[in-house]
Amino acid sequence: MGIKKFKPTTASRRWMSGPDFSEITKDEPEKSLLAALKKSGGRNVYGRVTVRHRGGGHKRFYRLIDFKRDILDVAAKVIAIEYDPNRSSRIALLEYQNPAKDKRYIIAPLGLKVGDEIISSDQKDVEVKVGNSFSLRYIPTGTMIHNIELVKGKGGQIVRGAGSSAQIMAKEQEYAHVKLPSGEVRLIDLDCRATIGQVSNIEHEAISIGKAGRTRWLGIKPTVRGSAMNPIDHGHGGGEGKAGQGNPHPVTPWGKPTKGYKTRKPHKYSDKFIVKRRK
Repeated sequence: MGIKKFKPTTASRRWMSGPDFSEITKDEPEKSLLAALKKSGGRNVYGRVTVRHRGGGHKRFYRLIDFKRDILDVAAKVIAIEYDPNRSSRIALLEYQNPAKDKRYIIAPLGLKVGDEIISSDQKDVEVKVGNSFSLRYIPTGTMIHNIELVKGKGGQIVRGAGSSAQIMAKEQEYAHVKLPSGEVRLIDLDCRATIGQVSNIEHEAISIGKAGRTRWLGIKPTVRGSAMNPIDHGHGGGEGKAGQGNPHPVTPWGKPTKGYKTRKPHKYSDKFIVKRRK
């Protein structure tokens, strides 16, 4: 796993970099674990754009990921590490040692290799090693974890991006104090599951896109500055010549405060689970 630099054959190539895919062991995905993925163009069910700057991009299949890890006490062998175009991390293809020989994709943790055996269990005598999945109740304090459930049985919802990990700081009554990548310390039910280790592809954030076209391949359309628009189109628009935003507070195209403005509800239901706010 590393970053590949390119020869400066063009101006855009000079600063471009990308992953070398040295950890990938299989080029074609498992067909039984693929699903069609329809593009939305940022539009909701009514056809209205609710997320701007979405559209185009390369066609993709969705890989069905096992976030629940609910096949308990059955060893699974890692048969491949694959690329997933839908996420920043790598994914691992598992084959369970049961009569059905079930195959599942999971988010690949750092250090997991082809041939390794991992297990999802809640028995105390099972080794706490990278790739194994347990309830927080059975994971020692100080362990690095990822793919963490917030609701028992729902499947991992947080800490799934490349290079991310959380840490169990303490356990108190029926909750674990988990320090998230943002610095926030949050209470999570001890019956919720998590996977041991750090998410793979840790150098993802060091990649330089290099050119505008590569961003379009990812399905991201250009973002125009508000100060480059007319007053009717944006609160920062207008002015003679090159003008600043002019507005005493930065606003969205619809006049709502932005750029650091806190949008979290003042009395959100999950406030009681936050021990320490993120930095």
